[in-house]
Amino acid sequence: MSDLDGLPALAELYDEHARQLHGYLARRVGPDAADDLVADTFLLLWEQRQRYDPTRASPKSWLYGLATNVLRGHTRTEVRRLRALARHGGRRVEAGELSNRVVDIADARHLAGRLAKAVAALRVEERDALLMVAWADMTPAEISEVLDVPVGTVRSWLHRARKKLSGLVDGAALGTSDEQEASRHA
Repeated sequence: MSDLDGLPALAELYDEHARQLHGYLARRVGPDAADDLVADTFLLLWEQRQRYDPTRASPKSWLYGLATNVLRGHTRTEVRRLRALARHGGRRVEAGELSNRVVDIADARHLAGRLAKAVAALRVEERDALLMVAWADMTPAEISEVLDVPVGTVRSWLHRARKKLSGLVDGAALGTSDEQEASRHA
């Protein structure tokens, strides 16, 4: 679809990508906010339809680029939500108090909180790239088109983000506490 001038082309693009775009955005900001962001993205697409250049990006990549820009307008809210999850994601429970299943759930919530905090602390480019891979099932090449950067840059961002998060996950698998993790990096 190289002609985005008319409503039929917009409707076709919406039918083809809106559900997947909504799923990606819902994972980032929740389903209610995703409804608004999808609407804002397609409104922006309509307003900027004359700027679309099919030689630079596929319609999907251009759409996700617009959505990423709309989403960045909501980044502070996203970071606040992740930090709140980190503060309230769960508390560690001793095995003697409850069944092992409850302990596992509490530990998973604790790890989820720590991961959310770590994801919130990533550079915005690293977080965007990581979440596009995880939640939108995009390849580095697709992300490269979306963000209009070289694919090597995307791979570098993903490598750095994964490296920052892997120590946290490895520490949880070994039973490392927050205090032990902090002293290990001091």
